[in-house]
Amino acid sequence: MEMVRCSWANSSALDQAYHDEEWGVPLTDDRDWFETLILESMQAGLSWSIILKKRQAMREAFDAFDYEKISLYTEEKIEELLLNPGIIRHRGKIKALISNAQCFIEIQKEFGSFSDYLWAFIGGKPIHNHLQSVADIPVTTELSLQLAKELKKRGFKFLGPTTVYAFMQASGLVNDHVKDCFKYSE
Repeated sequence: MEMVRCSWANSSALDQAYHDEEWGVPLTDDRDWFETLILESMQAGLSWSIILKKRQAMREAFDAFDYEKISLYTEEKIEELLLNPGIIRHRGKIKALISNAQCFIEIQKEFGSFSDYLWAFIGGKPIHNHLQSVADIPVTTELSLQLAKELKKRGFKFLGPTTVYAFMQASGLVNDHVKDCFKYSE
């Protein structure tokens, strides 16, 4: 019997694996939060498939998404990264990566962890939407607008309401698996 997935996940084996193993699984570890945040910000204006294909190269180039190291990147490091064909070579996004690492660390200092900070926005439990089809999935919500505004106020970049909603879905803050998807009830 064939497994039913959200229709967006049927494009490639990489998309299927991401859907089946990661998308919508609630995060608690700050390293995972940071990687997801950065990948979503890098995705702005691109397809998610491109990000998945470049993720391993980005892990290598960005010191395994170690926010402490990234927060200290210099202009010389930016120039080095811009020469790496395996990653998203967008100067603004790379500069945002550094700035976002610094902001991430500030939130950890203030709230104990980035995870605690984010889960507090929704009372500590994922929001379960009851969607019939992928066409029903919103691109933004009031909460993503609010969270994007809050993150921007704290200095984060390349995280508008649409990107923040995708981040919320990817990190498990929101369960947007459609009702007939095998992951819906998980």
